[in-house]
Amino acid sequence: MESESVPDIVAAWIKGWVVSRGAAEPVAEPWGWTIDVGQTKHVSRHVVPEPDEPTVRKLVEATTAPATWLKLFADDDTVRPWLGPGWHYDQPGFLMTLPLAERARTKTPRGYTLTSWTTGGVLRVLVRTDAGHFAARGQLAPTGTTAVADQIETAPEHRRRGLGSLVMRTLQNAALEAGATTAVLVGTPEGQALYSALGWTTRSAMASLYFAPSDPASSGA
Repeated sequence: MESESVPDIVAAWIKGWVVSRGAAEPVAEPWGWTIDVGQTKHVSRHVVPEPDEPTVRKLVEATTAPATWLKLFADDDTVRPWLGPGWHYDQPGFLMTLPLAERARTKTPRGYTLTSWTTGGVLRVLVRTDAGHFAARGQLAPTGTTAVADQIETAPEHRRRGLGSLVMRTLQNAALEAGATTAVLVGTPEGQALYSALGWTTRSAMASLYFAPSDPASSGA
């Protein structure tokens, strides 16, 4: 998938993301996809792999429901002039891919235990202290030749101890065992540094926005 276009990679990411999150099947649109998520603060999202000003302005003007999100595969500064009142930035994301060729070496650091299980086709990895306290987690949705890593998290007090790398390598190995040849994710700015060190390649920035018209601190200003 290293030679694939951003829209193709975004399509693969969406396919695994809806499985990982239990969201509705994506509805294809001329500009991308609409997905019903069904959460109080995230009712639905529009995903636009190649955003342009007319498309984004049309989506913004047509949106009246709070908790509607936009996922635009461009950097924040590019899309900022296209927004209107009531739109706010979440932290930016980065679309990343990793070719899967061989198993990654994993070793659980002293003082921690790793548990994994699969439910509904989604593999979940949990790292706890020996006392049972939460330390790190992540999950993976294999969807054929691609697998989507999702919801990677390390507790602040347990960072810089190799736990994020442990989770990612465990997920990468699971993806390979499931028959995937490429792993895909959208990472945070902080996660991007970790994933890059593990061999992942950044393919596109992603602006993440939500509609909250009652909040006066509009990012569209």
